[in-house]
Order: sequence, then C-alpha cells, then structure tokens
Amino acid sequence: MEEKYNPGAIESKWQQAWEKERLFKVDTEPEKEKYYLLEMFPYPSGNIHIGHVRNYTIGDVVARYKRMRGYNVLHPMGWDAFGMPAENAAIANNSHPATWTYENIANMRSQLKKIGFSYDWDRELATCRPEYYRWEQWLFLKMYAKGLAYRKESYVNWCDPCQTVLANEQVEAGMCWRCGKEVRQKKLWQWFFRITDYAEDLLVHCDKLPGWPEKVITMQKNWIGKSIGAEIRFPIIGGPGEKTDEISVFTTRQDTVFGVTFMCLAPEHPLVITLSEGTAQAAAVNVFIERMSRQDRTAKAVENYEKEGVFTGSYCLNPMSGREMPIYTANFALMEYGTGAVMCVPAHDQRDFDFAQKYGLDIVVVVNPADEDLTVDELTAAYTGEGVMINSGSFDAMPNREAMEAIARHLEAHGLGKKTVSYRLRDWGISRQRYWGAPIPMIHCPTCGVVPAPEEDLPILLPEDANLLEGGGSPLPGLEYFSSVSCPRCGSGEARRETDTMDTFVESSWYFERYCSPDYTEGMFDKRAVDYWMPVDQYIGGVEHAILHLLYSRYYTRVLHDMGLVKYKEPFTCLLTQGMVCKETTACPEHGFLLPGDVAAGEGTPRCAICGEAVTIGRVEKMSKSKKNVIDPNILLERYGADTTRLFCLFAAPPERDLEWSEQGVDGGYRFLNRVWRYAAACMDDLKTVSPYTGAPDTLEAGLKKLCKKTHETIRRVTRDIEDRFHFNTAISAVMELVNAMYALEDAPDAPHRNSVVRFAVESAILLLSPIVPHFAEEVWAALGNRTSIFKAPWPAYREDALVKDELLIVVQVNGKVRSRFTAAVDADDEFLRQRALSDDRALKFIADKPVKKVVVVKKKLVNIVV
Repeated sequence: MEEKYNPGAIESKWQQAWEKERLFKVDTEPEKEKYYLLEMFPYPSGNIHIGHVRNYTIGDVVARYKRMRGYNVLHPMGWDAFGMPAENAAIANNSHPATWTYENIANMRSQLKKIGFSYDWDRELATCRPEYYRWEQWLFLKMYAKGLAYRKESYVNWCDPCQTVLANEQVEAGMCWRCGKEVRQKKLWQWFFRITDYAEDLLVHCDKLPGWPEKVITMQKNWIGKSIGAEIRFPIIGGPGEKTDEISVFTTRQDTVFGVTFMCLAPEHPLVITLSEGTAQAAAVNVFIERMSRQDRTAKAVENYEKEGVFTGSYCLNPMSGREMPIYTANFALMEYGTGAVMCVPAHDQRDFDFAQKYGLDIVVVVNPADEDLTVDELTAAYTGEGVMINSGSFDAMPNREAMEAIARHLEAHGLGKKTVSYRLRDWGISRQRYWGAPIPMIHCPTCGVVPAPEEDLPILLPEDANLLEGGGSPLPGLEYFSSVSCPRCGSGEARRETDTMDTFVESSWYFERYCSPDYTEGMFDKRAVDYWMPVDQYIGGVEHAILHLLYSRYYTRVLHDMGLVKYKEPFTCLLTQGMVCKETTACPEHGFLLPGDVAAGEGTPRCAICGEAVTIGRVEKMSKSKKNVIDPNILLERYGADTTRLFCLFAAPPERDLEWSEQGVDGGYRFLNRVWRYAAACMDDLKTVSPYTGAPDTLEAGLKKLCKKTHETIRRVTRDIEDRFHFNTAISAVMELVNAMYALEDAPDAPHRNSVVRFAVESAILLLSPIVPHFAEEVWAALGNRTSIFKAPWPAYREDALVKDELLIVVQVNGKVRSRFTAAVDADDEFLRQRALSDDRALKFIADKPVKKVVVVKKKLVNIVV
C-alpha cells in the first residue's frame, strides 16, 4: 500500500478492473431475490453537472449496498435522447441533432464511468434509436385500435420561434421555457392519449404508494383534481344552429343555480365565435380572443390577471329560474377546467362578484347566513359560507348543503342536468411539430382519411440526414421520401405520412421496462424478464418530475397492464426525490453573473478576474447555467478525485434536502479520506498477517474492548441509516467516529488479539465506506490481502451482545437546568447516582450554600437536584 493517497491512479486502476471483470453485469436469476434500483435517466446535454453527480451517487450507494446484502441488483443507465433541447442546442452550435446527441452521449458516458458508478453498461439504451422507438410506435397502433389514441382539433400553447406545441408546465410567465419568447394560443390538429379514462384509478392508487413522499402524492392528487358536482345545461336563446342549442356547465355549487345571472365562456371555447357572428359584438370578441391568445393561459397565471371579458351578443336561459342571461367570454374561464363554461353567481363567488360590479351585471342572493338577511344593495363582497336557501323556488328555507343533493335530483329528473364527477386532468397531447422525435405511425389518405401504418412497416424511421429549417422548423413535411406514401388501405399514391413526432414523455414512460431486456427483438420487452425485475424497487430523481413524468409513467403502465403485457399497475414501489444543489451567486457590475473561476478570491473583497471590479455576493440558490453559480465536476475529479466528490455529495445533507455547495466541505472530505489512508498504511504490515477478530468483546483488554464494541455499534448505525432512511450523512459521521476511536486506541502492542481487533475495525470501516468511496475501499481492501473485489464481500454483521453498554451517561440538573454529566456503571443503583451527583464539582458550584430540598433520580438517565 502506497504511503500517500493518490486518487487519480487508484480510481483509473479500479474502473478498468471492474470493466474487465464485468463486475456489475447482471442476469435474470429467478432463484435469487432481485432489487431494481433506477435513477431517472438524463438528457444528453453534453456534460454531467453536479446535480447529476449527487443523484447518481445516491443511487449507486444503494445499489452497491444491496449487492453486498446478497440481492441480484439491476442498476442500468441510458439516455432520454429525443426532444426540443437537442434541436435547439444543435441550432445554436451549427450542428445536426443526431450528431449533437450521439457525441454528447459518448462524452457523458465517459464522465459517468470516471465517477465509478456501478452500471450494467450492457443494458445501455438511447431513446432516439429505432430499435427503441419502433416499439412505442407499435404500442401507439394498439392504443389507436382500442380508442386510447385519437386526433382532434385543439387550442395549444404555441411557440413561433421553436415552431412547436408546449405543455402548460413549459410556459413560464407567458414565455417559452426554452427560448424565452412569447407563447400564443393556436388551434391545431393534435394526437392525444386518453389518460382521462384512467383518472379515477390513478387517483385511488395514490393512496397505495406508501414508499412515495407525501408531497409527491399530494401533487399528483391535485393534478388529477377530482371534483364532485353536477352538470347543468343552459339553453341558448335563438341558438346558433343544429349542432348545439345549449351550454353545458360543470359546477360543485348547484345549490346556487337560482343565483346565476350571466355565463362566461373561455376565449378558446368553440361556441364563442359562433355566438358573436352577425352581432355588433363580433369585432370586439375577435380582438379579445386574439389578445387572450398571447397571454399565459395556465390556471396559475390567470389567477393573477385582472378579470375582464367581452359580451358575445348572445343570451342563454337559466333552466331553474327562467332568467335570460348574457353570455360573455372572459379571461378567467379555462377550457382545461370543467367544460370551459362558467355559470356565474356574483352573490356567492368573489370573482363573479368583481366581474358583475365591473360590467354592471345583476346580482341575486340565494343563500342567506343563518343569523342575518343579505340584501344586494348592502352587499360589499360575495357571501361564500353556508346558510339557508332564498329566492330559490321550492328549495327556499332548505339548508344549502341539503339543497345541493335535492337540486341535483331535480335536474336529473327533469332532463336539465345530472350528478357527475369532473377531473382537472386532461387527455395527454403527444403531438410535437418538431423534427427530433419518434414519428407517429399514421397516414393521411385523401380517400380513406386517417389510416394506421401497417405493423410490418415499423419502425417508421426518422431520417437522420434531414436538415433543420430556418428558425428550427421541422423538415419532415417537405421531405418527399419521408412524407409521400401509398395508402395501405386503398393504394392511393397521394397519401401523406403524419409528420408530427411524439412528445418525449412517451419515451420516458416505459424505458424502465426496456432495461429489463434491452436487446429483445420480438416485442417491447421480454415478459419473463419484466415479470422478474419489475416493478422498480427504488426510483430516484428530482421533484420537478413529480407530476408529468411520474403520472404519464403510471398511465402508460396501466395501458400495458390492460393489454396483458405486464402484471402490475404501478411501475415504482418506492420513490426518493433528492434535493437541489445550491450555491451563492457572484456578480460583477460590468460583466453580470460570474462563474466561480472568474472570481479572484484573494485577501479582502472578492473581485472580478476579468475587470478587477468588486464582486457582489448574492443569495444561495439552485445552481443554474443562467446564474453561472455552477461547479464543473471535471474540476473536482481532477483536483480531489471521484471518491471525495461522492463523499461530499452524500455528507453535506440528507438526500431529500437541498445541498449547499461548500469548498471547505469538499476539502474536509478529502482530509478525512487521507486520515483513514494514513492509519491503514501505518498499521498495514501488522494487519495483513492476521484475521479480523470475531469473538465477544468482553474477553478483551479495556481499550480493545471499547474499540471492538464501537465497531459493532458503527456497523449497526450505518446499516440502519442506509437501509431505513438513506441518511448517508449520518452513516458517514458514524464511520468518522469509529476512525477517531481507532486513533484514540492506546498503544498496547503486546495485548492479546490487538492486531485482530484493529483489523476488524479497519476492515469494517472500509466495508462500510465501500458503497460511498468505492475506489478508495477497493485499494485498502486489496492491501489487506483480499484477492477478490470488496463488492463480492458480504456486508458486515454486528453482534447483538456487543451492543450491550457497560456504562451510561448520566445528566446532572440543578433546578431543572443541565449543569454537568458523568458516566456510571449500568448496574449502579439510585443511591450511588444520588451521591455521585451531589459530589460533582460542576454541580456544587450551582448548589453553593443553598440547602438541598430534594434529589430526583431518573435511573439510567438523570439526577435533578432541587435547591
């Protein structure tokens, strides 16, 4: 064993050894208990960032630990390779998305290997490869045949510069999350997956995921958004034609229907244009719709807008009160909630009250508080509490809660509506008007309409030699060799292939199944392999994926289940959402945000290394390229090595908490490893020739007994911290305490079993550290004379009898305040503890000359002296 710790040489050596031995390759072994550990796979951006390192290190520790506990561990890695980010990056770097992606994959794979992650690289996959996406095209055809995939015209969030549809979550303050340009509403034909068919099942099973964080469960429930209420139909006066003569509304407050005085439709509602046509309001309505199309139409954004609207020029009839009511289009009405129509009750909804006040609309009170009578003239705000019905015909004097059920029955009995359930969840729009994605396997024939591509034609290959259009537009519609195709039904040569590509969330909704048999060519996956490996036992990723990715994966798995392809409904048994990596920002008045390397941090005020101006230190926030408060992992690997980088990521905070970057913390980790190295190197010659001590500690000399017991105690603490809580920070702290105990051992070279006990302590410390700092551990393990990898060794076990304490720490209080502590034998009686406390020097300072009134002994815990 070298005298000095050299991480660069050690890490390269062991990475090559693992690869040569194929140590982490895994196969299906039905007789062995499996453990499937998976971190969310990355988009190949070109470089691993420190957030990746933290995420994957957490997973790697668990995978290595479980392997040492005897599990057959599947720990794969791949690439979420399709999508708009690759296109945008390729445009910015004057490259092709395919070239950009494959080069980045090679670079990132190399970086991951340098950090020493225990992946089975034989299972590596990239979602942009035809052998992967051909099977989601196959499933699309199956879903289309069952009505789970369909096409309709729909308003979408459209980004002109990116030439694509955006999900609501990709619109930030009315701007595109990628290019920062304004987003507008546009009506397009889109392909959808019918996720709403599974809304109730997805909701119910939220309560059957005990291994998931409560905050993620809550987010999923809120996104599904179940509401119980009634559908009410409002006839249109002088209806616009045969297609419809009524407006359907969903409400949870059917008790207030007699108080509805006007109707509001979302600007995107298909009736708005029709209702205004031929009226004096047509021009104003069109202007309003156009203006609304350029606003952020997410529910969160709309909440903060001033409420406004325009009269459509048409009226509808309140089916219960008979009132003729004006129909408005308003910015607070959303197509994504209910039916896109809002029955407005200004007396009992503050938003409706404000709108009625602004536009001079009628207000009718229909629910009175129990202790007063409300009048419209005195009403200064909507009354939203419970009460008694008034101005509601035969329902007057009824408590409004009872009226909800009674009115729902009345609506159903008279054909005016029905009791129903509504969900906030909307069908999943999967169309993307982009090039770099999986082609949708459908054909448009002028004679036959929309026709599925034959299965034998799969995969429908994305032409990787196509050049992006100016501004990022998709070249697919203009590529005759791709888009021109014969209709498989009638043979017409004028058919066109679908040129939309699939949302990349489709690829990430089943990759975990493909990992089970990545080279399988007869289907999406080998069912026998999936039956063995799935579901994923532990999934790890950022909380930013708590809604869409996880919800879509749960939905997709249900589709596979209902098609008989898998036996389970939930893909992930346990979920860990790790915290973010944060760092303070630094900014120069001339150059803006600065990278850490651009700050000259000598004595005194930090200065900009470019211009010499004083630097402003900002608040600690999530690392981001835009704020430049990022740390390049490559610099850490070169300066400290992979093991120190891993150690810091685990020691600085529990995995579910945010981690604040600290150069001192990294230095501290490096010093700790050097300290362990020095101890092992100093006594290695004495340890190589002995076996670790396996006997009971009680027969040992006092100092050795203490070290032996400390070792067993540490094994238990670390095991519990990893197994039960993933609290690697406290596990590392426990090993640090053990190392301190090793250094504190008084030199007694002739004591029986001394070297065996020390070897037991050193070997245990190295085994406990091995999942965390694997290269370091392998080197010390080999120096101890072991001829096989440390990861073929079993996890250390502890003796229960070694955990029995010989001494107890007793707290001394004076008048309830802690003043001292002392140790005592486990079998010490109350009188001994009483006398020992009364004679304690520090306690006596607080007793002074005061008489002792009482001494309370809580055995094995504390002594409280009352004076």
